[in-house]
Amino acid sequence: MIPFLAPALGQALADWLAQLAALEGAAPNTIAAYRRDVARYLAFLAQHQGGAGGLARVAATTQADLRAWMAEERARGLSSRSLARALSAVKTFTAWAADRSEAEPTTVLSARSPRYRRTLPRPLSEDGASAMLGEIGQDAREDWIIARDTAIATLLYGLGLRISEALALTGADHPLPQSLRVTGKGGRTRIVPVIPAAAEAVAAYAAVCPYDLVPSEPLFRGARGGAVNPRLIQAAMERARLRLGLPASATPHALRHSFATHLLAAGGDLRAIQELLGHASLSTTQGYTAVDAARLMEVYEKAHPRA
Repeated sequence: MIPFLAPALGQALADWLAQLAALEGAAPNTIAAYRRDVARYLAFLAQHQGGAGGLARVAATTQADLRAWMAEERARGLSSRSLARALSAVKTFTAWAADRSEAEPTTVLSARSPRYRRTLPRPLSEDGASAMLGEIGQDAREDWIIARDTAIATLLYGLGLRISEALALTGADHPLPQSLRVTGKGGRTRIVPVIPAAAEAVAAYAAVCPYDLVPSEPLFRGARGGAVNPRLIQAAMERARLRLGLPASATPHALRHSFATHLLAAGGDLRAIQELLGHASLSTTQGYTAVDAARLMEVYEKAHPRA
C-alpha cells in the first residue's frame, strides 16, 4: 500500500517517476517499485521529522534519520536485498531533489547498502533442458497447446528470452526471422539470432493453432484465444519437472539461465552472452561464471585423484 503524501512531495515524486520513464526508459515494474519505496521513505520522514517539509529538507536528511528509516524497514520484515533496492531508489530520488534545491545530499548518497548474499542461477543440465523441451505440455488435452508450450520453452532455452519477452511476440513475428528484435527490461532492445530449432518449434505451433495469427495480436494464444498467462507456462513446466524428476528450481527462468550457462561452458564470450541476454551490466552476466566454476569444481572433486 502506498502511503498518503503531502501534495508538494506527491507531485515531486510523480515528476521524478515521469522523468525516469520518459528519459531513462525505466520499465513499468521498476517505476511501481520505486514509487512504493520512495513514498514509504517520504512518509516516514514526514512523521519522523514532525512535518512534511519540502525537497530541500528531504535532500538534507541526516544520518540519524536515514538509520531510523532503515531500522523501521527492517522491523517490518524487509530483507537485505529489498532494503538495498529501496535505498538505491531513495538515493536516486535524493540526487534529483538536490538538483532542485540548495540542500547537500552527501549523507544519503554516501550511505552504504546492506550486504546480502547474491543467489546464483540454478540452470538445468543439458540433458535436463532437452528432456523438458520434450515433456512440457504433454498432459494438455489438445495437440496445439502441446505445440504452443514446446515452442515457448524452446524460445526460452534456445534464444535466452525471458518468459515475458516470449509472450510479447505477435503474429507479425511469424515466421521467425533469422534474427529477432526483442524489447526487454527497461525498454532495452537487442537483436537475438534465431536458431533453426526455435523457428521450427514456432512454425509447428502456428500450423496447428486454431486462431488466426494476425500481426496485431499475440503470437501465443490461450485456450480461448486471448494472450497466454505466464502462470500457465509455469504450471506446465512444474508438472513436467515432476514427471521428469527434476528439482524445484526447474522453472521457465531456469531455461534462460541454462541457455547462458551452456553457452559459457561451450566457450561463449561473456560480453556476447551479456548482449544476448539483454543485461544492462556485465556484473549481472558474471554470475554465470560462478555457476560454471562451481560445476567445474564439482567435477574436479569427483574425478581428480588428488581432490
